[in-house]
Amino acid sequence: MGFYDDHSPNQYRGNKSRKGGIFTASLVGAILGAILVIIAVPALSNKGILPYKIETNQNAAETSTDNDTGGNIIRQQVSYDVKTDTTKAINKTADAVVGINNIQSTSFWADDNSSGDETAGTGSGVIYRKAGGKAYVVTNHHVVEGATRLEVSMSDGTKIPAKLLGSDIWTDLAVLEIDAGKIKKTAEFGDSDSLKMGEPVIAIGNPLGPTFSGSVTQGIISGLKRTIPVDINQDGVIDWQSEVLQTDAAINPGNSGGALINIAGQVIGINSMKIAQNAVEGIGLSIPINSAKPIIHDLESFGSVKRPYMGVDLKSVSEIPAYYQQEALKLPRNVTHGVAIRQVVPASPAARAGLEEMDVIVEMDGLKINDVIDLRKHLYQDKKIGEKMTIKFYRDGKLKETSLTLVGDKLQ
Repeated sequence: MGFYDDHSPNQYRGNKSRKGGIFTASLVGAILGAILVIIAVPALSNKGILPYKIETNQNAAETSTDNDTGGNIIRQQVSYDVKTDTTKAINKTADAVVGINNIQSTSFWADDNSSGDETAGTGSGVIYRKAGGKAYVVTNHHVVEGATRLEVSMSDGTKIPAKLLGSDIWTDLAVLEIDAGKIKKTAEFGDSDSLKMGEPVIAIGNPLGPTFSGSVTQGIISGLKRTIPVDINQDGVIDWQSEVLQTDAAINPGNSGGALINIAGQVIGINSMKIAQNAVEGIGLSIPINSAKPIIHDLESFGSVKRPYMGVDLKSVSEIPAYYQQEALKLPRNVTHGVAIRQVVPASPAARAGLEEMDVIVEMDGLKINDVIDLRKHLYQDKKIGEKMTIKFYRDGKLKETSLTLVGDKLQ
């Protein structure tokens, strides 16, 4: 009685009971698994996890289906009509951004229509207005500089002869006029003063010429009111400080003159340059459209920018050796700033105000003048033609004061 009998009837009953339990559990598990698969497959498909989509999107533009030999669907591809704020902004403005071809004569004897003309450079431009059968394009001064002829290339490859209305070396802007017969879209100017750091922006242009025409790059506003030194006459001396927007949207050669737009598709900058150094990446610069608007107006209307004119030739005191500051200009030793007058144009506002060669201007309208750039900024940005300006200057070591009335039509 104390031994375990392998052939006991109870032993067989126990085995049958366990087998029945296992079968029941397996059946329940199979049913639950099937239910989970039925629920999970459509959900995963809708989330893009599985390559199958049971229902096509209502916005689908195109669908295609592959069948196996039995007629069962084994794969379905769906093409979507994608629309975002970015694509809407691009669609609004892209056709108003054009290519600019700078054509120059390659021979001394070549004329405008000779086979000796060739494209010396390419850039971009923005069509901003149509009126009276003409369309107007803004671009960069350096894009059109030295051109014998100019052409505008449309997005469909059409080339339209362009007339240069005016160009301004100081702001690096130019305005062209073309026939408006084939122009369907113009760009809308926005408000660059309302831009915020980190705001998304899009650059549109023709980097490296026609091969990549209409290229679009996206980034953000990386900096506002950046100041970039500019050597206008390439003599190694800084002549001007350009105020620009900084963006990390890719701007490459050929993008110059193209549009920097906001997410509403409005032009908020004219792309101008990039900082190209081995250790530098993603620093593109654009002229704020609010600064460009008055320049564009003057170039279109007058062919040049109407700026106040003094009638003097200038040199910063900081560029003059200390010996001559005391011996020639006779400045007090504690005065190391200001602008020395090298020449006064006869009958100019400066001449009528009594200014003379060797005078050193140190203040204008109560504003300290450190160098030629300070003087030009005050003159060009703060003053208008016809306004009076108070000047403090040193002559023979003595501080004097005078006033002059500004005129226009000439560069300082």
